[in-house]
Amino acid sequence: MEKPNLSYLINSTLIILLLILIAPSSYGQTTNQKELSWDELAAQYECPKWFSEGKFGIWCHWGPQSMPQSGGGWYARHMYMEDVKGETFGKNAYSYHLKTYGHPSEFGYKDVIHQWKAEKFNADSLLYFFKANGAKFFVTTANHHDHFDLFKSTYHPWNSVNMGPKKDIVGEFEKATRKQKLPFGVTSHDNRFWTWWITAFGADKFGPKKGIPYDGYLTKADGKGKWWAGYDPADLYGPPPAKRTPELETKMKENYLKRHLELIDKYKPDYFYYDAYDFNYGDYGKQLTTHLYNNSLKKNGKIEAIQTIKRKMQGTVYDVEQGTCNTIQDKPWQSEISFGDWFYIEDSHRQHDARSITQMLSDVVSKNGTLLLNVELRSDGSIPKTQREVVAYVGDWLKINGEAIYGTKPWHIFRAGSGVQKEVKKGEPIANAGAEAAAKAAEGEHYNARTIDSKPFASDEVRFTTKDKLLYVIVLDPKPGSLKVVPLGSSAPVNPIAIKSVQILGLSAAVKFEQSANELTVEIPEEINDIPNEFIQKLPLVLKISQ
Repeated sequence: MEKPNLSYLINSTLIILLLILIAPSSYGQTTNQKELSWDELAAQYECPKWFSEGKFGIWCHWGPQSMPQSGGGWYARHMYMEDVKGETFGKNAYSYHLKTYGHPSEFGYKDVIHQWKAEKFNADSLLYFFKANGAKFFVTTANHHDHFDLFKSTYHPWNSVNMGPKKDIVGEFEKATRKQKLPFGVTSHDNRFWTWWITAFGADKFGPKKGIPYDGYLTKADGKGKWWAGYDPADLYGPPPAKRTPELETKMKENYLKRHLELIDKYKPDYFYYDAYDFNYGDYGKQLTTHLYNNSLKKNGKIEAIQTIKRKMQGTVYDVEQGTCNTIQDKPWQSEISFGDWFYIEDSHRQHDARSITQMLSDVVSKNGTLLLNVELRSDGSIPKTQREVVAYVGDWLKINGEAIYGTKPWHIFRAGSGVQKEVKKGEPIANAGAEAAAKAAEGEHYNARTIDSKPFASDEVRFTTKDKLLYVIVLDPKPGSLKVVPLGSSAPVNPIAIKSVQILGLSAAVKFEQSANELTVEIPEEINDIPNEFIQKLPLVLKISQ
C-alpha cells in the first residue's frame, strides 16, 4: 500500500479550513461583514414581506399612565397642570390626581409608578388571544414621554424591573411573541421628555398650596426613608430647568442612545417605532436605526426589520397616526389607530368598534397599507371587556374575509362609490400632538380616520384588493339589494375584465350578477343575515370575483 503524502494532506487540510472560514454563513453573510452606513442601508432597503403582507398588527400602549382611571394619555404631564389649555388629553388629570392621590408636591408621578403593579399581566395569554384573532405581528411600548423604561435597562434606573410591577414588560412580551412565531416590535416615545416634563417643576397658581413646588425639585437625598430611597428624581424628570445646560442635554441624548441600543441588542425587535417626524434626536436616532438594520442584515442576509417615521423617508416605513393615506402608495405604509385615549382610562370617549376597525383595515389595505390597532390594557394588564369583545369580532371577520386582506395588493384603483371619503379632524388629537402634526393633518392624512361617530358610508362604497388573479370588492356598509360597481363594467376605462363568477365570502348561497358595458350589478341577498355571528352581519362584506 502506498504511503500517504504527508505534505499533500497538510496542504489539503489547510485549504479546507480556509474555505470554511471564508464561506458564507447560512444567512448568506460573511462572519466579519462590514457595518454599513445609514445611506448604504437605506439605498438597498425593501420593506419585508412579513409586514407588507401581514396587513394587521396589534399594539399594547401600556405603562404607569394606565394606573389612573381618568385624566388622559398624557396624564404624567397634565397631573401637574391646573389648566392644560389646548392639550385636551388631560383635562381632568390635575383634579383627578388631587382627589385620588393628593397634591403633586407630596404625591408625584414617581409615586404613580410605585402604585402600578400589573398584577394580572400574562403575556402568553395576551399573545395567544391576539394571534387567534388575526394579528400577524405584535408591538409593545418600550417607554413613553414619561421617560420610564418598561424593560431591564442598564442605563436608566427608573424602569419596570426596579420598581412598579418589578417585571421586564418588554422581555415577557418578546418571549410570548416568539412563542407564537410572530414578528416583535417596540415603540419609543422618549424623545419629548426633556421639555414635556417641565410641568413637574411648577407650582399651583391658586388655592391653599399656591407656590409650593411640585415634586420635580426633589433630590436623591430627599428619598431617605421613602420607597424611592437611592433613586434620583432628576433621572426621571430631568434636572430643574435653571440647571439645564447644553452639556447636560447632550448627556441625556447619549444616554438615550445607550438605552435603546441595549433595547435592540437584548430583545432583537423586528419593528421599531419613533413617535416623531424624523429620527429621535437626529443623528442619535439615526445611529440607532442603523444598528437595528445592520443587525438584521447580518442575521438574515437582508434587512428584515422596519423603522416607522411619521413622514416619507427612504429606508423607513411611513406611519400615519389615526388616519389613512388619500391614494394608493407605491411603498408599504402603516396606519395606527387606538380604541380611545391610547392609555386606558374609564372616562375615555371610545373611537372604534368592530365596524370602524374593519372599515379602516379594508381602506388601508386597498392603498397598500398595514393597520396597527392599539389595545389599551388596564393597569393590571388585562384587556377591558369591551375591547376584548371587539377584537374577537374583528378576528371572526378575518376568519371569514382574511383572504381579501392578508397577502393582497392594491388594484388599479382603490375605491368606487358615492360615500364619504375622509374626515379631517382639527380637534382634540391634533392639539395634543403639536404644530408639526397639525400641519400634517391639514394635508388630510394624519388624524383623518373614520370612527364610530362618522357618518355611515353609502351602500355602494367599496374598496378593491387583489391576489392570485382574484379581485376582491369589499363593501364597507353592505345592505341587501342591487349593488352597482361602475369600474367593473366590461367597457370600463380602468382595466376591463370579463367576470366569470361572484361569491360572497362566508355565504354559500349563489350570487346573481350581471356585467354590462357600464357596470357590474350584484344582487346582495337577504341571506347575508345568515352569516355566522350576528355582529359580523353589520361589518364589511367581501365579493370574491373570478376573471
